[in-house]
Parts: sequence; C-alpha cells; structure tokens
Amino acid sequence: MELLDNFKAIEVESTVDKIIIQIRGLIVSGYLKPGDKLPSERKLSEKLGIGRAHIREAIKKLEYVGILGTLPQSGVVVTGVDIAAMEGLFSNIMKIDKPDIFSLIETRVMMERFSVQQAAIRRTDEDIIAIQKALDEYNSKSELGLPSENEDFIFHLRIAEACHNSVIKTMLLIILPDIMNVYITEKVCDDERKLKRINEHEAILQEIVNKNGNKAEEHLMEHLHDVVNFSRNI
Repeated sequence: MELLDNFKAIEVESTVDKIIIQIRGLIVSGYLKPGDKLPSERKLSEKLGIGRAHIREAIKKLEYVGILGTLPQSGVVVTGVDIAAMEGLFSNIMKIDKPDIFSLIETRVMMERFSVQQAAIRRTDEDIIAIQKALDEYNSKSELGLPSENEDFIFHLRIAEACHNSVIKTMLLIILPDIMNVYITEKVCDDERKLKRINEHEAILQEIVNKNGNKAEEHLMEHLHDVVNFSRNI
C-alpha cells in the first residue's frame, strides 16, 4: 500500500451543515430539550454572523425530518425525537447535500410504489380527505400558473401517510426536499406538464378510493415516467 492510500478526502462542511451541527450539539447535550423554543431567525442570523437564508434552510431541513417543529404563537421548537434515532437523521441530512439525483429518484419510486399499494388497502376516510385537500391545493396553484412543486410533494406525502408506515414517510421526508430543489432549479415541471399532472394525480387518488392498489401503482408509474427519464440525463 502506498503512503498516499492512507490519506482520506476532506469533506468541507457547508454553512447549513455547521448550523445543523450546532443545533445537534445543543440537543444531544440536553441544553435544548423537547418543547424548547429556538431563537428567532433574526437573532440567530445576528449571533452567527450569517444570512437568514442559511438559518431558514437549516431549520427547514430539520423540520422535514421531525427534529424541529413550528407551533402557532410559539415559533420553532424541538420535538420529542429519540436521541438514537435523531443521530441517524442528522447524519442523513448532511450526507444528502450533494446527492446522486438518479439514485434519489429511483429510491423515491421504490418507496412510492409500496406506499400507493398500501394506501389503497389501509387508507381511512380521513386519509382520503387529506389527500383530496392536497390535490385541490396543487390544482389551484397549477391552474393559476403559480409555482406548485411544494403542493405536488405534499400530495405524495399524504399518500405515504395513508399507507400508515412511519418509516416510509420519514424516508420520503429526507429525500423529497433535495428532489424538489432540483425540480425548481431545472424547471422540470413546466406549465403544460403541471396541467397533465392534475389528471395523473386524480387518477391515482381515484384508485386509492377504489382500493385498487395495482391500478393506483400503474397510474403512479405513468406519473413518474418523465421524472425518471429526466434523472437519467442529468
């Protein structure tokens, strides 16, 4: 073995990673406990000497995986996530900053095929109402020509919730923000595609209502076909 083989590549931490690491340290040490409120974005920005956009992105990532949460009239607070589980979530959040987009989307497809099948079997009336609400919000923005990527992903998350498998939901929450950023940056969903998605979403929901998992999965795969092809060409 050559001497050079003993050296390892150095990973440079991003500003957002550094914020996440500081919050992690405060939670692990017990200084921040479940229910504790974080300082405002403005105060954190002033204290850390960085822009509020970095603070906002770090908080958003931690909210996506359930480590932080926003409560009305309380602001951003620490949730009751188990420390052992939290360590894994922190690791995943930071490792996924520069993802292999095809791998992310391939993983998304595998998880969503499972979730849509199980949602058709396990969904409750309340789940159907939640999925329909998410669909209505997506439709409203799309028809007005407004950005609707966030509403699109919420629709898919509501389906994941309807399959009543918390692991699937958590894993989707970890990977969807990065996929959404690519969609926005690369303008994957143009106006024509958005209108097509309305029909695709409605077809998926209808088969979940009908409790037909195979048909729901079939419509899902048609829905994700263009996205998979796009990821192969990045």
